[in-house]
Amino acid sequence: MSTPANGPAGPDQPPATGPAGPAATGEDAELLGIALEAARRAGALLRDGRPADLGVAATKSSPIDVVTEMDIAAEKLITAYIGRLRPEDGFLGEEGASSEGTSGVRWVIDPLDGTVNYLYGLPSWSVSIAAERDGETVVGVVAAPMRRETYQAVLGGGAYVEGVRARCRPAPDFEHALVATGFSYLRERRVAMAEVIKGLLPQVRDIRRGGSAAIDLADVGCGRLDAYYERGLNPWDLAAGDLFAREAGALTGGRPGEAPSGELTLAAPPGLFEPLQRRLDELGAWHD
Repeated sequence: MSTPANGPAGPDQPPATGPAGPAATGEDAELLGIALEAARRAGALLRDGRPADLGVAATKSSPIDVVTEMDIAAEKLITAYIGRLRPEDGFLGEEGASSEGTSGVRWVIDPLDGTVNYLYGLPSWSVSIAAERDGETVVGVVAAPMRRETYQAVLGGGAYVEGVRARCRPAPDFEHALVATGFSYLRERRVAMAEVIKGLLPQVRDIRRGGSAAIDLADVGCGRLDAYYERGLNPWDLAAGDLFAREAGALTGGRPGEAPSGELTLAAPPGLFEPLQRRLDELGAWHD
């Protein structure tokens, strides 16, 4: 994972963002630096502090959609750090952080995206932090500690991974597309998702299921995947990764004419996005 150019910041000190990264000035530069440092700290906690006997603290949408003690600890770390530096900002976090704030800035946080991977010791998990201003995402950071990579984007400033400008892959022919997706933990929804896969799989190169929506969106932006779609995402699942993918040249959306949402989220380069969006709509990927 990358660290700020001047090393880790003190507990109440905003870090430097370093020379290689998205173009950002003013408040956006401040938000980016804070997001990078918060993600670095949470990623280190999760990577280095994972107990051998990690337990399930609760369930989310179903008995198999778990939250661990580490999700909760990471979110507390992130919100405490950001709250000290920007006490007037709001929060929306997966593990319960919710406050309106008075500054017009809201932090959208998934402290551990890919919890089941983390629980099983699989490496595909991440920390996702986005900053919204007046409802629009302006900064996104996805830290993937086990990959030793951090993906960062600023609205209008580009997308970077480890100091390298990220670009999505040029659109392949539909039948050559490598497409990632994810599955709900709601049993009844999985039946409908299986039908979508049944209709799509014979028409594309292959399907991947990584287990972290934020990483999948980042991988579209880095050109490691041609496309990604999923139903059932929450704002904290997609906020940072969606901005990264867009700043890397991908298109993102939901159903035709709609923004990404819990109904459907899709990311792909121009030329592939449109036919894949149409096909997913035909297959009913947006409903159970």
